[in-house]
Amino acid sequence: MNEQAQSAVIELYCKKLKLPAVRQIYKELAKDAAEGNKSYTAFLAACLAFEVEARNTNQKQRRLKAARFPWVKSFGDFDFTVIPNLSKQKILSLAGGSFIRERENVICIGKPGTGKTHTAVALGLSAIEAGYRVRFIKTVELVQELLLAEKEYRLPRYLKSWHKIDLVILDELGYIGLGPGGPLLFQFCAERYERGSIVITSNLEFSRWGEVFGDITLTTALLDRLTHRSHVFVFEGESYRFRESQKRKKDEDKD
Repeated sequence: MNEQAQSAVIELYCKKLKLPAVRQIYKELAKDAAEGNKSYTAFLAACLAFEVEARNTNQKQRRLKAARFPWVKSFGDFDFTVIPNLSKQKILSLAGGSFIRERENVICIGKPGTGKTHTAVALGLSAIEAGYRVRFIKTVELVQELLLAEKEYRLPRYLKSWHKIDLVILDELGYIGLGPGGPLLFQFCAERYERGSIVITSNLEFSRWGEVFGDITLTTALLDRLTHRSHVFVFEGESYRFRESQKRKKDEDKD
């Protein structure tokens, strides 16, 4: 069998075995192996390593797309110095995903613009890097989806669809009352209790969550589940957006 025929066979086998990365790189690696007098084993190992790396990259990209982050920001972009009471060491210790393995929750409370969502997204990105499935969603959006699922008599199926998600990031709880969606959000969180992790960002301290859910008993029961195994961070500081606007104003005044 000549070289052209061998290449055709390799192309065919790569398609059947679903090895697109090997199909892409094998000629280049074969040339490198021949020039470097490398063994067949080394050549095969290089091909397989390239395939594994390509699959890992593709999987991360798929998980990142499925997470539906509003934007991508890491802890490298976060200025911990403006929130001096926030434990940088403790937050970064969660980045490895240990709290997800332990089915623990993270709750970020503080004024708007202090970095709660940034922290939640950064934790989500770290979780994706560690191989976890993540989904970011605004609280009001989730409640709307829950209400629609209930109206269409598919609520159990909808709730079950979230079981495959390792980490749910529930953003902006507390900005508006949930009305009839309060009990449904309670049910959503209750189903994740010791099943999967939740990161919640809220502008309200726990004592005011009853205003959002409209039911003190339900709120107490929810907080009991959420805080049983959780990490609570309080973000106290000046709004990032306010600081940026003031900085721009000063720069404009100088001009």
